Amino acid sequence: MRDISNLPIPKLSLLLTHAGMLAEQVLRAFWPFFSILMAILAALMLGLQDMVRVETVWVAGAISLIALFVAAIFGIRRLHLPTRAEALVRLDETLPGRPIQALLDEQAIGAADADSVALWSAHQARMAQRAAQAEPVKPDLRLASRDPYALRYAALLALIVAALFGSFWRIGSVTEMAPGTAMAGQGPTWEGWVEPPRYTGLPTLYLADQDDARLTIPQNSRITLRFYGEVGAHSLTETTSELGSEAATAPEQDFVAARSGELKIEGPSGRDWSVAIVSDQPPQVAVAGGAVSEAGGQMKLPFDASDDYGVVSGSARIELDMPAVDRRYGLATEPEPRETITIDLPMPIAGDRSEFTEDLIEDFSQHPWAHLPVKITLMAQDAADQQAESEPYATALPARRFFDPLAAAVIEQRRDLLWSRDNALRVSQVLRAVSYLPEDVFRSETAYLRLRVLLRRLELFDQYGLKSEQQEEIAQALWELAVLIEDGTLADALERMRRAQERLTEAMQNGATDEEIAELMQELREATEDYMRQLQRLAQENGEGGQNQQGQNGETLQMTQDDLQRMMDRIQELMEQGRMAEAQQALEEFQQMMENMRVTQGQGQGGQSEGQQAMEGLAETLREQQGLSDQAFRDLQEQFNPGAQAGESQGNEGRNGGLGRGQSHEGQGGRGQGSDPEGDGTEGQGSLADRQQALRDELQRQQEGLPGGGTPEGDAAREALDRAGRAMDDAEDALRGDDLAEAIDRQSEAMEALREGMRSLGEALAQNQQNQPGQGTQDGDMQAQSRDPLGRTPGAAGSISTEENLLQGEDVYRRARELLDEIRRRTGETDRPQIELEYLKRLLERF
Repeated sequence: MRDISNLPIPKLSLLLTHAGMLAEQVLRAFWPFFSILMAILAALMLGLQDMVRVETVWVAGAISLIALFVAAIFGIRRLHLPTRAEALVRLDETLPGRPIQALLDEQAIGAADADSVALWSAHQARMAQRAAQAEPVKPDLRLASRDPYALRYAALLALIVAALFGSFWRIGSVTEMAPGTAMAGQGPTWEGWVEPPRYTGLPTLYLADQDDARLTIPQNSRITLRFYGEVGAHSLTETTSELGSEAATAPEQDFVAARSGELKIEGPSGRDWSVAIVSDQPPQVAVAGGAVSEAGGQMKLPFDASDDYGVVSGSARIELDMPAVDRRYGLATEPEPRETITIDLPMPIAGDRSEFTEDLIEDFSQHPWAHLPVKITLMAQDAADQQAESEPYATALPARRFFDPLAAAVIEQRRDLLWSRDNALRVSQVLRAVSYLPEDVFRSETAYLRLRVLLRRLELFDQYGLKSEQQEEIAQALWELAVLIEDGTLADALERMRRAQERLTEAMQNGATDEEIAELMQELREATEDYMRQLQRLAQENGEGGQNQQGQNGETLQMTQDDLQRMMDRIQELMEQGRMAEAQQALEEFQQMMENMRVTQGQGQGGQSEGQQAMEGLAETLREQQGLSDQAFRDLQEQFNPGAQAGESQGNEGRNGGLGRGQSHEGQGGRGQGSDPEGDGTEGQGSLADRQQALRDELQRQQEGLPGGGTPEGDAAREALDRAGRAMDDAEDALRGDDLAEAIDRQSEAMEALREGMRSLGEALAQNQQNQPGQGTQDGDMQAQSRDPLGRTPGAAGSISTEENLLQGEDVYRRARELLDEIRRRTGETDRPQIELEYLKRLLERF
């Protein structure tokens, strides 16, 4: 037989296989020993021995040692040390053809035959090659059959937990214990913790780890000390609790640190600290601005609140300021007692409550104190139940305002009735006097009849003694009557406008003729004018005539009759061209705008500041540039598809300014129809290139008087407008060279630069306004005036764009998909001109 040591086997593979087999045998034999050892170490590292009596520790220790001894004997008896031959067999079993065994075999027959010997030698050579490629065999360390309950994993998990949350040095405390001495056997040692109040969110401190002589902890922190060993070996002296303690020797000390003082542990390994208490400051709350009435009559009161560890809750107390009440007419009667209004303050849902600003929003329109002088006191409370109140804030309780004289009179009498039931007769007499000639006062017969019924019920109740329930019933009916009178006319006008819009929508869906469309559009115009007259009447009664109307939420919106006329003309034009989908979308936007708009009375532009005029001029330039870009794109389509755009070429308009379509780009014999920049309907002559040049000249003129010079924002605005001017020059050159695709790209660059310039200019004006508070009356309305008719906020710092979605909900995604699908469809039409296909591809790459 061949010598095993001479086999051509990789020594490393054989060594690793041998080691793996040894690991298998050790693990199978000693896994109970290892499991018991890990469990004992975990218990000691977690300090379980310090929590029980010393006798219990020694009994458990004896049992553990016996278990370890038995497990060790069991493992030694079962342990089998693998030999080299066994390792070769394990390695040979993983190789194809058992090459190691083949190398150990000898030729049985044919030893005298040279050919047989040669064949045997070749076989041995092949086996040697296979054996030389042997890889280490992975050991089988699975113990599921021997440990079906996975006790080894439980012991390992306990050891890991002890390593993370325990201490290896706690094992040494066992050596200090002796049987028979329950307390003295534990040795003279101590432990201590400082647990701050939970609401502080601070971690617990382990006193033995506090090396600094000064200990700073929150007020009302709980200090726990435990003395181990002989009683009296350690003593505690502290002056931080309410009663304090002097040389206390109890095994366990527990007290609350209420004030700064000394903490001293006397005895072996004793320590002392100077304890500094961080007081829990009471919360602070204050009114942060004036109380205003939101749209719909809700009161909005901003407030600030803060606390060192966070405000838990708050409330607002509203009391009638009786000395400030104008005690005349119905208020001259002694009022009926009413409870103070108490409402909860809104708290931040998420985030830090240590310092925040919120708005208290509540509707008091139907409360008897509406519009009367009140005092509002805010209260805040922290987790330590400390409370703080703000200074009383005096104001007239904000509520809904009624501008119709009759509605206002009804609301005033309702207030008098709620003020005191003794006013019932006076209220009845005043309302009868107001309604003496109903045809001159009431616009609605329904409102008049409801008032008569209310008066009869009120007089009947008063005859037999008006009760509180009846008082509330009549007050609610008077409120509903006032709302009917106030909103009835405006609601009727809005309803007529909606019906006209619905009829127009049905006509578009049913393919109406041009005559029917013109008739329905005229009906819509009349209904819209009536609706605007009602809105203007309300604005005048609100004292906003002739001024830029500022909404109750601080937003200023402006919509003139010319703007509405242009929008309706655009809708009619789209329908006449057969572009019903676009007309439907424009009509929906028009309807939404009309339902939400606030109309400014008057068209005057007087009193505008220089900054506001510059912003409006740049906005007009941007609209003109957008119109030119739209017209260039239509001309690009018509240039290669004259038949497809023939229906749209007659009287087609650009958006918001640049209107008309150019017939020539060289300016030689060409004419373009459009509208002037002011949108007054006059027609201008000239090619797109000439109009682009005129727009460039206008931008240059605007740059000469641009405000904000000398500031970083102003310089950035001038730089952006310079880029816009250069892009306009390039667009003009491209138009004169009949390169419409290049012109559109340059016009896009010009519009983007204009937007950037307007943003920078807006920031410069805002900064200037902050530095000069006195200019707020002139420049302060610029941001509000930049809002669109739908009430959407524009882009940052005066940008003509908006940071909000132009479409709401899923429409924005649907519209984007439709546009992209249409561009992709046109890109796939290979019969289109190459220049148009290249432009469409550039659009896909950009968007």
